[in-house]
Amino acid sequence: MVLTSYGQDRTSNYRSKKMVVSDTIVIDTVSINPSRFSILDKNGKSIDSTDYQVDLRRALLFIPENIRRENDSITINYLRYPDYLTRDYYLLDPKIIVENTGSLDKLYALETSTNDANNSPFDGLNALGGINRGVTVGNNQNAWVNRELDLQITGQLSEKISIRASIQDANIPTQAGGYSQSLDEFDQIFIELYGKDWNIRAGDVDLQNNNSYFGRFTKKVQGIALGGTFEHNDGSKTTAFVAGALVRGVFQRSQFNGQEGNQGPYKLIGPNGELFILIVSGSERVYVNGLLLNRGENEHYVIDYNAGEIKFNPTYPITANMRITVEYQFTDRNYTRFIGYGGGNYTSDKLDVGAYVYSESDAKNQPLQQNLTEEQVAILAAAGDDMDLMVAPSAVPDTFSENKILYKKEDFNGMEIFVFSNDPGDELFNVRFSLVGDNMGNYVISEESTINRIFEFVPPVGLILQGNYEPIIRLNAPEKLQIGGVNGSYHPSEKTRIDFEVAGSVNDLNLFSVIDNDDNEGFGGRFAARQAVLRSADTLKLDAFASLDYINKDFRTIERLYNVEFNRDWNLDLPMGDQRFVTTGAEISHPKYGGGKYEFQNLDFSENFNGTRHIISSRVQFSKLNMFDNASFRNSDSDILRSNFSSVNSGAVYGINKAWLGAKFNLEDNQLKTIANDSLTPLSQKFSAYELFTGIGDSTKVYAEVGYRYRVTDSVRNMMLKKVNTSNDYYLKSRLLNNKNTQLSLFVNYRVLK
Repeated sequence: MVLTSYGQDRTSNYRSKKMVVSDTIVIDTVSINPSRFSILDKNGKSIDSTDYQVDLRRALLFIPENIRRENDSITINYLRYPDYLTRDYYLLDPKIIVENTGSLDKLYALETSTNDANNSPFDGLNALGGINRGVTVGNNQNAWVNRELDLQITGQLSEKISIRASIQDANIPTQAGGYSQSLDEFDQIFIELYGKDWNIRAGDVDLQNNNSYFGRFTKKVQGIALGGTFEHNDGSKTTAFVAGALVRGVFQRSQFNGQEGNQGPYKLIGPNGELFILIVSGSERVYVNGLLLNRGENEHYVIDYNAGEIKFNPTYPITANMRITVEYQFTDRNYTRFIGYGGGNYTSDKLDVGAYVYSESDAKNQPLQQNLTEEQVAILAAAGDDMDLMVAPSAVPDTFSENKILYKKEDFNGMEIFVFSNDPGDELFNVRFSLVGDNMGNYVISEESTINRIFEFVPPVGLILQGNYEPIIRLNAPEKLQIGGVNGSYHPSEKTRIDFEVAGSVNDLNLFSVIDNDDNEGFGGRFAARQAVLRSADTLKLDAFASLDYINKDFRTIERLYNVEFNRDWNLDLPMGDQRFVTTGAEISHPKYGGGKYEFQNLDFSENFNGTRHIISSRVQFSKLNMFDNASFRNSDSDILRSNFSSVNSGAVYGINKAWLGAKFNLEDNQLKTIANDSLTPLSQKFSAYELFTGIGDSTKVYAEVGYRYRVTDSVRNMMLKKVNTSNDYYLKSRLLNNKNTQLSLFVNYRVLK
């Protein structure tokens, strides 16, 4: 169903259409020329032709599930055959030829109707969709019901205004509570009006900023977004956008190591260690050893958004050597939180300039889960940014009831304590106890009661507390984060490009308090340049590049700035001070033989860290042989540690007709030593891994591959790196059947750990 057609000469046969995503799309009413056919995703990036199927004769496009899951719309560029080739030609129009019945006594008359047509404003709209339900059972799991909802409305309200609306909910299977009860629990619900150079969208909005370095983010919100484009006579154009919404989730990151042979579920937690959180659907990004994984039953993992749990598929075995990082948005119901985002960009042949403003703030007078008293507001006002001070007594007077667990006050060596009581004559209190950590409290759960959870006081031993609970409640302070910046790119020629950006941030961790506000404001700047050094006749390219990041210690970004394993790559623990990050290097490439890159990096924190890193990477091809290599060597010094980190990841694959043979090698040697005594710390580790594999077939259709992995892991023993275990992995992965109606895959993995 066509959503819009960008401005082009209708006499031309080239078309560009933005269409809503479904499993089968009718592109046009005539056949399509195979030349100049391409598909772009919702971000404007080209989709590889191997990821979809197209019937050019019937002008039908078949979209697989993974593309539908990631995009609500796509743009199709194609060349239709001209009308004179596809039109039917007749000497006489068959529509006006009367059937020869042999009877001449019938009279026919043509009359023009005088009745006015009842035109409806919704005549141009089309609705489609459906609800799929399924049941999953197994010999090692409970039965569950899963279902998928997909309803869409598309069409034109007028010649210049089009509409698109959608309700989607791909519910992740769960035994309880796994259904949407209200509109805000659907995966996606929105309505959008748009024209040639403007659009308005309300409902679920995916806010993104991919044009900025410091302000880069992705947010799923509920609100309204407007955008427009203005084209100028000189060929340049200006775009402007603004959005306002309620925040569906707050950004959070969980990091943990995999457990040997345990595919999950692994629990995702909140910022204060909350074990039961709701994840915003589709907001997660999962990394294992720095590599981004894909969600799906036929991919790497599945996730239960209601329970906040992630489970890895059997085709992706989890080991103790895997570093797992999950970034996600979880529903934070402490305060009503608003988000505002706006900006604009100017684009011309040689200069691109943009500006943006982002604000995310809690409404401190609209708490959702806690009704703050004046005393509690005063506690927050006096706490500043110290979360340890954001606690308040939880005891409130209450009346006796057999169905309540109540406490009375007693004196213990001058300290007021709470003791369980069921005596109506006592002055009773309803008390909430919070977990504060081992040996951090004075109360424990009583072992005498097996039905109710009753807390009892445990006297300290000396100065050491013996409990892990306290009669307090934690108060959540309203927060605010604002970021604004200006960025640009100047490219005076095809060989030169200069990028820049400056940004400032305001991050207030407690809107009730003016204490500790001296560290709320920070700024950052970036300058980068790239210069083409060599361009040969056979398209050999040699480029030089350099960049400088300067980040004030109080500057804050919306999401992480660097790659997910940046801290591990540099062995950063608690860096302090202003940051300076310098990068320089050169890159060579050839369209036939591949290329390589050398990069030098220097990272400095003004108070306690300085390090250098050399990175060498290449990917080359010679006839049937493909090779790749990624190596890095780093040295760094902090105020207490000195470290050396070397890593190598290389491999080669040789193709023979429809078969292939390959090998991989992976090495990491990370040694951290204390400056005081020059001894290895427990964080030091080393491993080397080898892999051999061979296969036959077409990896995109039917194939089979077998392989073997061997790994040796070293860890610190007696102040030295020594071998602690070895592993042997044997695997088989294959796709035995792959056609329109049937798919059959087989994966086998056998692992021996010594």
